[in-house]
Amino acid sequence: MKIVTAEQMREIDKRAAEEYDVPSLLLMENAGLETCRAAISMLSDLLGNSVLIVAGKGNNGGDGFAAARHLTDSGVAVTVALAADADEVKGDARANLEIVFRMGIRCLQVADAADIRELLASCDLVIDALLGTGVKGPVTGIAADIINAINESGNPVISIDLPSGVSADTGERAGPCVHATQTITLALPKIGLVTYPAAEHVGRLTVTDIGIPKALIDKSDLKLDLLTDEMIRERLPVRKADAHKGAFGHLGVFAGSVGMTGAASLTSEAAARVGAGMVTLGCPWSLNDILEVKLTEAMTVPLPETATRSISRDAVDAAASMLKRCNSVAIGPGLGRDPDTVRFVHALLSTLDLPAVIDADGLNALAEKPEVLKNLKSPAVITPHPGEMSRLIGTTSAAIQSDRLKAAAEAAARFGTVVVLKGARTVIAAPDGRAFISPTGNPGMASGGVGDVLTGAIGGFLAQGLSALDAAICGVYLHGLAGDLAAEDLAEAGLIASDLLPRLPPAIRGLRTGD
Repeated sequence: MKIVTAEQMREIDKRAAEEYDVPSLLLMENAGLETCRAAISMLSDLLGNSVLIVAGKGNNGGDGFAAARHLTDSGVAVTVALAADADEVKGDARANLEIVFRMGIRCLQVADAADIRELLASCDLVIDALLGTGVKGPVTGIAADIINAINESGNPVISIDLPSGVSADTGERAGPCVHATQTITLALPKIGLVTYPAAEHVGRLTVTDIGIPKALIDKSDLKLDLLTDEMIRERLPVRKADAHKGAFGHLGVFAGSVGMTGAASLTSEAAARVGAGMVTLGCPWSLNDILEVKLTEAMTVPLPETATRSISRDAVDAAASMLKRCNSVAIGPGLGRDPDTVRFVHALLSTLDLPAVIDADGLNALAEKPEVLKNLKSPAVITPHPGEMSRLIGTTSAAIQSDRLKAAAEAAARFGTVVVLKGARTVIAAPDGRAFISPTGNPGMASGGVGDVLTGAIGGFLAQGLSALDAAICGVYLHGLAGDLAAEDLAEAGLIASDLLPRLPPAIRGLRTGD
């Protein structure tokens, strides 16, 4: 599903009128009707019949005026609180406000916070039609007072298009924002609705059709998508009835050091759980016996090690020999930061001719010599969290978190790799400018080892022949979905990385069957 900026949405609205003769007044009418339907559904659950529509002077307010008419015709008691002088309302919004007046719907101009608090005290549901996609910077003045009053009232809220105060173009939360129970966004979701911290204000997100032709959206140059079940389902590898293990690829894994055998184990098991036919783990010599016990399905290869019991630069030849029977590689989880291990990473990647996923200490090693990443001979996926990304591109975690989409896109272009920027609403960015946001996952996944499971999942899909971008997309989405299944079964608090492993196959099955 495409995601848009405010400017992109305005351009699509304009082209709908100019190229398809879809009147803007019709789009506003449909927005009001869909909001009415959502409100009636919520009122039914609340056993209520009184709606306060808080409207501004722009088109967002116009959507609210249209909703007021439909709700009144449905028998709902409606009050419109107009946070502007009526003479300031222009265009399509003015046309709908005139209908409100002619229908005799109660419409009051709000002069201060006391006015809105009095109205809030006597309603069952609030419809937020105060501010739309044109918000720039923090909201101040009477609009800020109204937003604070709505939030303090405790009333359920439906926001039209996006919660007032939220920036359509970023996940930043610069000032007061409405805390919506449900957001009815029009035509396409906006970036601010699906990125944190602003996404905390959205409540249940509903994307509603307001009559913009699909053909127009399809031919618009939109490069950002919100991942959906359907998008993953169409990318999952096909498993033929007469297939054998060799048909599903062989992943080579280089992971683990003293104290970090769990990372190597989680990565290897996750690859098998997403369908890789075979997995071989290359690990430090002295840790091989431990990992032989921990891993049942994966094979292991003991490699020369450093004095700190991590993989040594001397292991490059043995690693290359191991990879002759593999068709993809995962490198980094728990490798350690011994200088000789860093040299192993540089040497291995400099000659690697297999698709790779690089994580954790693999990325930390590359931060010391980023030209190795730029000169990779095969497609690659890198999976940094904000700290690893900051070391890789020479900035701060705070700078990355302030605009995660921009950071991921710039890193993908700089290094020529697919970038998976981990975190709430993980971002996947491709070198060609395309980007994706995953809606799956939950706070319970903020736990040690969960990233190693992701590395194994992406590596497992690479082994099965998916492109670097598709492997990242499928791996991220299913990893989050497995985490959601685990949270549903166990609760978020106390969820651990190994809880995800047995839930990867059910997550895949659910996508295939639609359950």
